[in-house]
Amino acid sequence: VQLQASGGGLVQAGGSPRLSCTANSRTFSTNTMSWFRQAPGKEREFVAAIRPELGRTYYADSVKGRFSMSRDNAKNTVFLQMNSLKPEDTAVYYCAARIRWNVQYWSPAQYENWGQGTLVTVSS
Repeated sequence: VQLQASGGGLVQAGGSPRLSCTANSRTFSTNTMSWFRQAPGKEREFVAAIRPELGRTYYADSVKGRFSMSRDNAKNTVFLQMNSLKPEDTAVYYCAARIRWNVQYWSPAQYENWGQGTLVTVSS
């Protein structure tokens, strides 16, 4: 599965960009899709996940209430709507995919496929 992320860039604090990730998968609707991020000098961390069946979403505490993840199975695409951005949200954002659901959705080790990452820089 190849994942292509887009939508990053330079954003002012408080801004609301939307990231997209498109997969070339024929089984996209059965994939758990997630977003992770990695800031300079830090480990990759979980941001959000969406289940394949009913589309239930899960968020890291640091983004809960500000970020919203959704999916369009007809277009093999997931979105991450980012609101009220803060400078500490600056990172490379990666989309990831795995077959079906796993309770350890927050762990990067659970994902078989990764996008190339898109840089989001939040200026204060």
